[in-house]
Amino acid sequence: MTAAIVLGWLLPAVPFGVALVGLLLPPRSRARSAGLGIAGAAATLVVAVLLLVTLDGRAAEGSALWVEFGGLEVTAGVRLDPTAALVALAVAVVALAVQVYSVGYLADDDRYGPYAAQISLFTAAMLLVVVSGDLLLLLVGWEVMGICSYLLIAHDRRLPEAPAAAVKAFLVTRVGDVGFLIGIALLGFTAGSFRIADVLAHDFHPATLTAACLLLLAGVAGKSAQFPLHTWLPDAMAGPTPISALIHAATMVAAGIYAVTRLYPLFTRSPAALTVLGVMAAVTLLLGALAATAQDDIKRVLAWSTVSQIGYMAGALAVGSPAAALFHLLSHAAFKALLFLAVGAVIHATGTNSMTAMGGLRQRMPVTFWCTVIGLGALAGVPPLAGFWSKDGILAVAERAALDGAGPAGAPVGWLVWITGLIGVAVTAWYATRLLLRAFLGTYRGSAAPHDPPALLRWPVLVLAVPSALFGAVAFAGPFAGWLRPPGITEHPSNLMPLDDELIHFGPQLVYPVALLLIGAGLAWWRWRRDPATDPALALGPLRPAFDRAFWLDEVQHTLVVRPVVALARLARGGDELLVDGAVEGIGRGGGVLGDRIGVVHRAGLPRAATAVLAGALLIGLAAVLIGVSG
Repeated sequence: MTAAIVLGWLLPAVPFGVALVGLLLPPRSRARSAGLGIAGAAATLVVAVLLLVTLDGRAAEGSALWVEFGGLEVTAGVRLDPTAALVALAVAVVALAVQVYSVGYLADDDRYGPYAAQISLFTAAMLLVVVSGDLLLLLVGWEVMGICSYLLIAHDRRLPEAPAAAVKAFLVTRVGDVGFLIGIALLGFTAGSFRIADVLAHDFHPATLTAACLLLLAGVAGKSAQFPLHTWLPDAMAGPTPISALIHAATMVAAGIYAVTRLYPLFTRSPAALTVLGVMAAVTLLLGALAATAQDDIKRVLAWSTVSQIGYMAGALAVGSPAAALFHLLSHAAFKALLFLAVGAVIHATGTNSMTAMGGLRQRMPVTFWCTVIGLGALAGVPPLAGFWSKDGILAVAERAALDGAGPAGAPVGWLVWITGLIGVAVTAWYATRLLLRAFLGTYRGSAAPHDPPALLRWPVLVLAVPSALFGAVAFAGPFAGWLRPPGITEHPSNLMPLDDELIHFGPQLVYPVALLLIGAGLAWWRWRRDPATDPALALGPLRPAFDRAFWLDEVQHTLVVRPVVALARLARGGDELLVDGAVEGIGRGGGVLGDRIGVVHRAGLPRAATAVLAGALLIGLAAVLIGVSG
């Protein structure tokens, strides 16, 4: 067993072991739980760095028989490459930042022990998805993440909306997971193996492959909050802010995109599945961006922005560039974790999520302000921040797919992703500017006395600001160039990776996104300058309610799915109670009544009973005498 394989196994094993120990500690053992969680996350980060250095641009794979059933072998193995190492590094960095940040953010939490242990378990589950070499092992990590998300979103029992949000997240993602499970089963049973290498090498019938890929996309839509299974993510903001950072940046929503890149050679052989993915990505991209424009809750703005940014990643996959998708996944992990933790500092200082009660925080919270500027700039794609390189990389490959028709799904999907992506640039710049203006500029409208956060909350934000600013340029020109192409993928020459110098350059392809960025930000600024006390979202006019409610898709889902299912459940319950339970209970009651009545006949006082026995004996004796005489 090579050093890389050992490190690959240690990646999920270290946080998993920490989680088991943490769950055994008393719930109120805050200091020990915090120390254990931080130490485990730091050790995981060290393992991720060592793995990246050990692989040095190469791939490694190792597996051992886990269980065998029906002639099928399920292996416990890891499949490692530089892509997996980079994603694992991003997960470890964000997990460590969240563990440190949580100590200060949840300083008064009396259930901190289970909380810290669940973060470690969440991290272990995501890392298992990252390094797994077997589809069933990947599925284990996939499902454990769903359980952890439920527990962590519902952590704050004082918020009445938290339990409902956790249940919604669990149920909506489970809907997609049913398809994901069936898709994995279809691939594994058809290929005769669940090892990813064997599945990728198998020659599937086109219809079987398309069906399997579409089923997998159902799971991706659920985990990565893509239309139409996106509705759980904004409500998940009821969870603690550090958990929002963890879910939105490095785990859960990134898992769906990563799973597709892991199996991308299968999708390249199924243009129909990539077409569906492209449509899903385009709708999600615009839906999330437009919904973010009208939110007053600062966390919900970031939540909807995550929905939109994941749409960009899915669009990159649809037009044939998993490298562009992974590049944006990594840069998004940095700047979205930064934004959530910075916003958490704002909420911690002001005591509210509402931007209406903020404003003027630039002077009161200067460190948080500048870190938020970096995060929002990266989100909007301001050069030379991380999001500029990764998002414009997606737009570049989409443009080539549209103009050259080189993508595996064809030119129409390329046009769809490119046009919606360009519109998304302007809208993203608009709502990012609005958030900055409403929260940090103008006059303070709250009643608290906000100030920059203490060290435990400040340092994770400062650390995450560095990759948010520099990751794109370093990855583009540094030693990681060429490491974001998963093994087994051969892209068309016109779908070059975003780290190739032929793809990202200051040429005509950057004119459109930069111009749209300036237009979107300028419109928000112009509207705010006219009246700093007025929300720029008022300019949306009659569209604002539709954007605020995300076109009422949640209500539509509730009407078309939730209510009929609840009504059917009530009908089934009523039928069970009236027919099944009624029949059983009716038989029991009938037997009881009959027994009571027979008992009444047989019950009598002692004199009457003795008289009856004596009379009976006399009658029997008389009958015997008469029979004897007659005989």
